[in-house]
Amino acid sequence: MRKFVIMGIQGSGKGTQAAMLAERFDLVHISVGDIFRWHIQFHTKLGAAVKRIVDAGELVGDDLVESVVQERLQLHDWNYGFIVDGFPRNAVQAEFFLESYDIDGVINLEMPDSEVERRVLSRRLCSGCGLDYNLIASRPEVEDTCDVCGGTLVRRPDDNPEALANRLRDYHEKTTPVIELFERKEFVAHIDATQDRESVLAAIVDEFHLPTD
Repeated sequence: MRKFVIMGIQGSGKGTQAAMLAERFDLVHISVGDIFRWHIQFHTKLGAAVKRIVDAGELVGDDLVESVVQERLQLHDWNYGFIVDGFPRNAVQAEFFLESYDIDGVINLEMPDSEVERRVLSRRLCSGCGLDYNLIASRPEVEDTCDVCGGTLVRRPDDNPEALANRLRDYHEKTTPVIELFERKEFVAHIDATQDRESVLAAIVDEFHLPTD
């Protein structure tokens, strides 16, 4: 059984790498962002509250994130392990997490703020089917139009320079103590996330001596 935490600033490819690792090693990918997006899509009470916070360019509170992750982990459907994406968010949560789960290590995807801004502000979302695009790496065949359903591509409400600056500042302030705590108690692999996705994955596999076949 393998259990990992993956951390990284917005736009660093955290979700992509978590999904690739989950598929390769049969792990359950527990993404805080995906859980919240599901609630927003299906108009739950939690989804409405999260949408208000996100649309204001703010981060969802730590207590709410913690409760969502605890509830998800309690399902115990991760027979071969899990990779948690988007948690823990502060040192207190990290301490609790380490007391509760014996993890294999932490993946920390590193990327300069300037590259984060370039990537995040190039993201687009189909207003019809919800498919993600990035105008740097995955442009649609027809400008501003989804290749799959023909819907209009829009920028997420929180993908604007002001909101991104707030999130970057908040991330650095909260994440540095978490990484420092992890480094005292667990193996933390610092990975250059400016590489292409396959190179990033290969670096993670190498750092943790995971099987390659």
